Amino acid sequence: MTTTIPMATEVQDDLSLLGLLQLVSPALPIGAFAFSQGLESAFELGWVSDEKSLAEWLAGVLDDGLTRCELPVIARLYEAFEKFDGESVAEWDGWLAASRETAELAAEDARLGAALERLLASLALLPQEHWLPRPAGYVTLFAYTAFTRGVSPRQAMLGFGWAWLENQLAVACKALPLGHTSAQRLIERLRPTLSSAVDEAFSLDDGELGPALPGVALASALHETQYSRLFRS
Repeated sequence: MTTTIPMATEVQDDLSLLGLLQLVSPALPIGAFAFSQGLESAFELGWVSDEKSLAEWLAGVLDDGLTRCELPVIARLYEAFEKFDGESVAEWDGWLAASRETAELAAEDARLGAALERLLASLALLPQEHWLPRPAGYVTLFAYTAFTRGVSPRQAMLGFGWAWLENQLAVACKALPLGHTSAQRLIERLRPTLSSAVDEAFSLDDGELGPALPGVALASALHETQYSRLFRS
């Protein structure tokens, strides 16, 4: 039996992939599981009640939200990181913060960013570059961590979308009578949509960016005062 020694590029590709898997894992201790992004209120209001309506909700959030907000900004952050352009990094980080339409959505991005920063510090991976804003939001730190691990922009965008989808389905499994098999059916249904969303995100000009999710904003605002809830506000 002969053993093939992997090339240096293959090893680096493996490490990049494993770094991305670590970053998008539900086991990453940053508390993403604690937030529903308004989905719990959508359940309470009866807007989402079964597998079909959940699929429509998630597809809508992906199309009018992530595709026009987080995903294209990740690509722009990569360009800024490559140029050591701290002004652009800070501008896009601020743009993301300004796009959060409720206190709950703003708090989620800030708290997850702070948690990821603490985790990176504990792993001796905290970026020291002076051009990275401190504190930075979650999306900015996610993009930076993926960038430093050699993950391509496209793979980072897919990974971010995947982490969002898994978290939303975890919310549904806890708060709806939705089984894990139904969740897997939704993943199968939405995987091509997620890939297409990344393609579209790459094609958008700056003037075309901005989420258009009035239902999510209303649900998130109502969730802040929802009497009984499982997820954090």
